[in-house]
Amino acid sequence: MFLPLSLAIFVAAVVVLVWACIFVARDRAVILRQLWAAAVVEGLLIIQTVSAAVVLIVTHRDIIVWEYWGYVITTLLILPVAALWAFAERTKWSSVVLAVAAFTVVFLQWRLLQLWGA
Repeated sequence: MFLPLSLAIFVAAVVVLVWACIFVARDRAVILRQLWAAAVVEGLLIIQTVSAAVVLIVTHRDIIVWEYWGYVITTLLILPVAALWAFAERTKWSSVVLAVAAFTVVFLQWRLLQLWGA
């Protein structure tokens, strides 16, 4: 994994998290721009996944493969599921769902960096 890309994902996910938390505090539903921001994070996650797969195929990393890919797959799935849920739920709870999903991405990025560096 490339540290600059991981940091970009981390920062973008924190932006989505803070934005969603502001909407929770204001008792507002998710808006389309927030979902587009989550889509940008998802795009960065896809780039990270492809690059990590290439590095793992080309070189040998001493990591627990099933654990690493479990985190990667979870990270890839959490935002699209949250976006679908937020799109269907038009109350403040859609903002809560997006905030929880963004927090999960932030946490899993931190955990992936730990696994990659171990």
